[in-house]
Amino acid sequence: MPPSRLRRVAVVVLEGAKPLDVGIPAQVFTTRASMPYEVRVCGAAPGLVTGGDGLSYHVAYGLDALEWAETVFVPGYRFPDREDPPPAVVAALVAAHTRGARLAAISTGAFALAATGLLDGRRATTHWHYTRAFAAKYPRVKVDENVLFVDEGTVLTSAGAASGIDLCLHVLRGDLGVAASHHAARRLVAAPYRSGGQAQYVPRTVPEPLGERFAATREWALHRLHEPLGLDTLARHAAVSPRTFSRRFAEDTGYTPMQWVMRARVDLARELLERSERSVEQIANDVGLGTGANLRAHFQRVLGTSPSEYRRTFARGE
Repeated sequence: MPPSRLRRVAVVVLEGAKPLDVGIPAQVFTTRASMPYEVRVCGAAPGLVTGGDGLSYHVAYGLDALEWAETVFVPGYRFPDREDPPPAVVAALVAAHTRGARLAAISTGAFALAATGLLDGRRATTHWHYTRAFAAKYPRVKVDENVLFVDEGTVLTSAGAASGIDLCLHVLRGDLGVAASHHAARRLVAAPYRSGGQAQYVPRTVPEPLGERFAATREWALHRLHEPLGLDTLARHAAVSPRTFSRRFAEDTGYTPMQWVMRARVDLARELLERSERSVEQIANDVGLGTGANLRAHFQRVLGTSPSEYRRTFARGE
C-alpha cells in the first residue's frame, strides 16, 4: 500500500512505561501487506525514556508525532496514582483529540487520558489493581472494573496488559473488518475474541476489609457458605441489630452483607472449578447456590463468563 494511504499510529512512552504495554500496539499495527499502518514510538521528547521492569526506551520522536497521528496509544506506566503525566503530554493529547485523533489507553495509561479531562462523564477501565485508585483520583470518570476494554468512540481504555491485545483487535475490526482482525489474531497466536471481563482474573472478588468490625462474622460465614446465610443470621452472630449490621458492614467492605455473601460464594465456586472435577450442579450445591442455573447466572453477572469457560481457562494442568 502506498505510504500516503497508511494509517498513522503513535505510541506515547511515558516514564515508567511497561514493556508489554508498549510492545502490543507497536507489534499489532506494524507495517506489512495485511496491515496498512505506520507506527511511530514517541516520548515527551526524542531520546532515552526510563521504563519500568528494568527496561528503557530510545524513542525517535517527540510529541510532534501526536500532530501526525490518527490514533494515539498510551501504554501503562508505573505509579500512575502517585505521579501525573507531564503537562506537555496532557496538552498534546488534548490537541490531538481536538484535531480528530482517536486516543486509546492500555492498562494504567488510562490515568494519563483521565488527566486530560476527556474521560469525564464517560465509561473507562484500567488494570483491576488500580480501579479504586483510579475512581478516587478521577471521580468524574465512570469506572467499569469488570470489562477488558471500553470503547467510547474517540477515547478507548483497556484493562491489564494482555487486554491491550483485545483492544487493538477491536480497533482493527473497526478499521479494516473482521477478516483483518482474525488474521492479526492468528499471527499473534491470540484469541480473536475473549469471553468475559477482567473480573475473572482478579485474585478474589470479595474485597479486603477496610475495618475489623465483624471480622469474626465474616470468617464464620466463609466456613458456612453452603448453609442459608440471611441478614438476620449474620446479624445474630455479630450480636447487633440487622439494620446496624447492614450499615456498618457496608462501611467496612463496600458491599451489602448479601452482596458480600454472593461474591464469597462465587469465589468458592471459582476455587472448586479450578481444583476439582465436581460438576457445575455439585459445585452450586457446595457453595449454597442450589442449582447450576443459579450458579451460571451469578457467575455471568459477577465475572462476565460462564463456569465452564472459567474452568477451561483456569483448571490445573491446562
